[in-house]
Amino acid sequence: MSSRYLGIITAGAVAFLGASTASAADLSKTHVTGVGLNANTVASYKDEVPFWGQTIPKASGGKVTATFAPQDHMGVKGFQVMRMVKLGVVDFGAGDVSKMAQDSPVFEGCDLAGLALDIKTARAVCKAWLPVMSRVAEKLFNTKLLAVGTNPPQVVWCRIPIKGLADLKGKKVRVFNKTMSDFIQAVGGTTISMAFAEVVPALQRGVVDCAVTGTMSGFTAGWPEVSTHQFQVYMGWSINYQSVNLDSWNRMSPDLQKFFLDQFAKFEDKMWETGAAAVAGADNCNFGFGKCTEGKPAKLTKVAVSDADKATHKRLMNEVVLVEWGKRAGKDYAKEWNETVGKVVGLTIPLDKL
Repeated sequence: MSSRYLGIITAGAVAFLGASTASAADLSKTHVTGVGLNANTVASYKDEVPFWGQTIPKASGGKVTATFAPQDHMGVKGFQVMRMVKLGVVDFGAGDVSKMAQDSPVFEGCDLAGLALDIKTARAVCKAWLPVMSRVAEKLFNTKLLAVGTNPPQVVWCRIPIKGLADLKGKKVRVFNKTMSDFIQAVGGTTISMAFAEVVPALQRGVVDCAVTGTMSGFTAGWPEVSTHQFQVYMGWSINYQSVNLDSWNRMSPDLQKFFLDQFAKFEDKMWETGAAAVAGADNCNFGFGKCTEGKPAKLTKVAVSDADKATHKRLMNEVVLVEWGKRAGKDYAKEWNETVGKVVGLTIPLDKL
């Protein structure tokens, strides 16, 4: 195990120099369990692992400790995390919101393919849709959502030369949610769903021609070793949720609940800051444009989105992605989306087409 994860399981051993004794004084000793995001994502190793291993013990004056590990280290797939939280296998859980779409399409609502083309918009969209996701999470999973964060933008990595959307026709493309499938299939590609950890060997063996993931997430997971081109068409942000089992939450004292709410609010800000920094630094790492703080720079070919592809992207967003999601979610949720997210991005799902 790398030094990045040393001490995760023994979080209680972390010193609490500088702890805020004012808030910690009212807390009783508490130990919680949690499963987190994929280990190779910046949101995991830069934010989540330090949050549970250092921030929580320190801020609580050593009174709150955690047993925690990333989901891939536990052999857990993304869609299983919220089920574990629902069953009380762990107290806290984190994952990609879109991985929950098989249980309810509502979870796709703030991360539809091509919806947000910059990180500021991505956060505003998720803020607008969070109350709806929270309502559904409590009803279906007995789970309370505490925060949402982000990865860098999700783009298309290919092991073969590619110049634009037209080149995806007939290609096998790895995706990880239905909205991405809607988009890729609309341009003639064949979509294959597979776990993040399975993509490198799949690209290496030619099981897939291209694959979608974050600009920095792919770099830290070794994707440049099996890819040659990176197409900058945005396919979403892989928005993360942070959650807690409601029974566990209700057993906590009001002081402990307030402690966690305060800490998760700061944690959420930190995840978006890290995401923004990763957006800025990804080009240096993937294309060798400058100093890369995450490892040895790669030499991928950067494929920009042409004006023609931008127009196609916008058209498919309106005519395919929104309509197909609206059909899955139903008119009531589509109407609620129009009144919340739609107002943020200036888009409307045509209810008469659902």
